[in-house]
Amino acid sequence: MTPSTSRRRKPVAVAGVGLVLAVGLALTACGQVRAPGAAGGGAPSASAGAPSASESPAGASPYVEPGAGDGAPHYNENNAYRQTREMSPEHAKDAEREAERIKPVIERLWEQRKWDPAAVRTALLRLGYEEERFTEDGERLGGKLTVRAMDKRYRDGGYVTPEGALVGLRVHPDACVMAFVQKSNFEVRADGPYLETGCFPPPFSH
Repeated sequence: MTPSTSRRRKPVAVAGVGLVLAVGLALTACGQVRAPGAAGGGAPSASAGAPSASESPAGASPYVEPGAGDGAPHYNENNAYRQTREMSPEHAKDAEREAERIKPVIERLWEQRKWDPAAVRTALLRLGYEEERFTEDGERLGGKLTVRAMDKRYRDGGYVTPEGALVGLRVHPDACVMAFVQKSNFEVRADGPYLETGCFPPPFSH
């Protein structure tokens, strides 16, 4: 998978060494660009992909799949819809190039506090992209760009639509640019499409 084009915080490693026993703890933090003074937490990440594989401790259940995020049996199978397809090397380069075109626009909009879908769509169409179109039956007519509202989230006993916009650019059938911009942060990345939702990460269920 190609690396994200968004700004990222560097991983932080903390290690404590004793005379007899040495214990290493590695803490990694992966974040997006955040607004000054923004409250921590609550900001979704558009980043996705298979969980990182880690060594199983001695005595672990033989039914735990390699890379299973919570150690549950069939984790990868049950969460296949959240894993992106692999991009071909050539198409990955094309997607990275388009991501580099989109990132400055998204960053400027975030700095200007313009993250509603209409403003984001207008700005990206100025780059020469054509909006993706479909028939009433769902057949794709053309275009590559889709900008829509953020996914609804469950909050205080009901579902709300947060401020912000989601961006999906279909570069190739196996390559996308995915982005979001909201009050707290933004992100732009090149990645393969999701099995069920294409160039948009599937929403988390409540």
